[in-house]
Amino acid sequence: MRRSPRPAGGNGQGAGDDDRVRVDLRAAARTPRKDLFLRFGFGAGVSLLAAVASRLFGPFVGGVFLAFPAILLASLTLVAEEEGLTSARDDARGAALGTLGLAAFAVVAAVLLPHHSAWLALGAATAAWLVVSLGAYAIARATGCGVEERPRADK
Repeated sequence: MRRSPRPAGGNGQGAGDDDRVRVDLRAAARTPRKDLFLRFGFGAGVSLLAAVASRLFGPFVGGVFLAFPAILLASLTLVAEEEGLTSARDDARGAALGTLGLAAFAVVAAVLLPHHSAWLALGAATAAWLVVSLGAYAIARATGCGVEERPRADK
């Protein structure tokens, strides 16, 4: 997924349509192999760390490591190198909003799974993730969070 390109010379005023999200399936085919291996390696490393932590300290601690977004750091590094710090910052903010949705998913699933069918519990948890993630995005956008920051003038 990529954001639409920002207009040249944009001053960050107004939240127009310059940050719409779109899906570009051909972008995966254009991704350099080095980048794919870096993301895969980082994700595998975090998964291995989670397995070791789970073995040493129990499944609860291992699960905490699995909650870590395994490829986020590698992806943000690549985005910062290729598209700039502004794009990496925007991706990090998006990941934070998605994490709020993931927390909602976990809470709903934990509450419903012991008492209801997996289909119902996971369906409700997925709906909670979607509502919370999109709601957080709408609130952030309405309050102006993520609007391009301008450097402060030294006085």
